[in-house]
Amino acid sequence: MPNAIAVLTMLLGSTFLPVLMSAALFGETLNSSPSYFALVGGTIYVSPTEEPIQDGVVLMQGEKIAAVGSRALVQRPQNVQKLDCSGLTIMAGFWNSHVHFFERKWTNAGAIPAPELSRQLQEMLTRYGFTSVFDLGSMWENTRRLRDRIESGEVPGPRIRSTGEALVAPHAVPSDTVLRVLGFMTFPAPEITDAAQAAAASKKLLNEGVDGIKVHLQPPPPPNPPFPESAIQAAVSEAHGVGKPVFVHPNSGADVLAAVRAGVDVIAHTTPHSGPWDEAILTAMKEHRVALTPTLTLWKYYLRHDRISTQEQITNTAIGQLRAWLAVGGTVLFGNDLGTVDYDPSEEYALMAGAGMNFRQILASLTTAPAERFGESKQLGRIAAGFQADLVVLKEDPSKNVRALTAVQYTLRGGKIIYRAE
Repeated sequence: MPNAIAVLTMLLGSTFLPVLMSAALFGETLNSSPSYFALVGGTIYVSPTEEPIQDGVVLMQGEKIAAVGSRALVQRPQNVQKLDCSGLTIMAGFWNSHVHFFERKWTNAGAIPAPELSRQLQEMLTRYGFTSVFDLGSMWENTRRLRDRIESGEVPGPRIRSTGEALVAPHAVPSDTVLRVLGFMTFPAPEITDAAQAAAASKKLLNEGVDGIKVHLQPPPPPNPPFPESAIQAAVSEAHGVGKPVFVHPNSGADVLAAVRAGVDVIAHTTPHSGPWDEAILTAMKEHRVALTPTLTLWKYYLRHDRISTQEQITNTAIGQLRAWLAVGGTVLFGNDLGTVDYDPSEEYALMAGAGMNFRQILASLTTAPAERFGESKQLGRIAAGFQADLVVLKEDPSKNVRALTAVQYTLRGGKIIYRAE
């Protein structure tokens, strides 16, 4: 029996064939069986540690990668849909391990019209190749609805993990007026004064389905007490008991040490306002196998109204902390506090390179390192047979210029194109 495209072509004429093929490429299924789709002719970085494949092919069947290799070696079915990637660079889909869905634009995410929601997700994430993100603080019920709409296929978007609302010390969150001025939603966060409250709040969030716990160590105004270290430990105990990670927002090197002692998994920021990290901090971080999201652009962004010399001093201190962490072999996860800073991550890539990270280390922070840290290393982070077909196709080779990591031509999730550059 002729396939759907052939039947419609006979009925409507060959004029409509390009439109039908375009619909197929963008994931609109014309039959129920998984079809083959191939990216052909590009330079393929299958992982950060392996040499790239020139004139390569990534063959996909449905949501999975069926084969990857040179054009001469990968056999392709006769009915495969092909996308010419000659002159382009293909990599595994990128992770951003520190984002927020708390901007006002995400309010009542369940009711935002699908076309508008798609545009917002594209503007923030998919146009930059992000196919997996970890939201580290937002209204969980709202973010869950956003995720549900993506997973249902209603709107194209990344895989979302979330901590939901962060645990904070009493009165540590800015006022609703300040949050509105900053462009953020206002919503309550669990206020914690002791270990029992931290355990109860963490258990509640975990029972509601969050993917991790965020502890925010923003100091409250006096005389309110800071977030106690015993409460961090209680949150860690609850999260680790069900196999979930814990993130911490530190404000100083002392906060980093307290969080590491408590057993957190990811330090969500550098802390440039407290000066360079000393050997005691770096050794503790390394011994406890924590990971770091550097968020280097954040400090420059927050200080954008200050003198250039002040911006440079703080930014250079943050770069120095990342450089020191790299020197002891620390794990870095790409994360730039997206939702707080401008969406374009090219400056973050450049600052990471300025800290001494080479292209392959930056690529690892975007792919294999987060996949391993968050338990997805057997299906995400690499281009390999059997893995999810989450891919980024770039217009240039970023091994020559790391800013080219933002020059995205196509973003694919599960074998479907979810972003295509005009």
